[in-house]
Amino acid sequence: MEEYKSKLESEAMDFLCEAILSLKTKEECYRLFDDICTINEIKALEQRLQVAKMLKSKKTYLDIAAATGASTATISRVNRCLNYGSDGYKIILERLKDKK
Repeated sequence: MEEYKSKLESEAMDFLCEAILSLKTKEECYRLFDDICTINEIKALEQRLQVAKMLKSKKTYLDIAAATGASTATISRVNRCLNYGSDGYKIILERLKDKK
């Protein structure tokens, strides 16, 4: 498998990734995200992941918008990432497929 090179890659981004990878519990995740993000930033990330999960489950845009409050533009962007992105959503959804 070819090594992935992100357009976001930097020393600072490496540090953020290492910080997230060092977390061991859900509580530690909550603590970091409470400190590092605003409520709106967290809600946006949470919403996008739910949109991706619902798209993967073949839900319609209307159903997804009603359930998540996401705009059709957000749903479309997430869908584009699922189909043509860097596979970040796919990796997470595959690993978490048996979770809520």
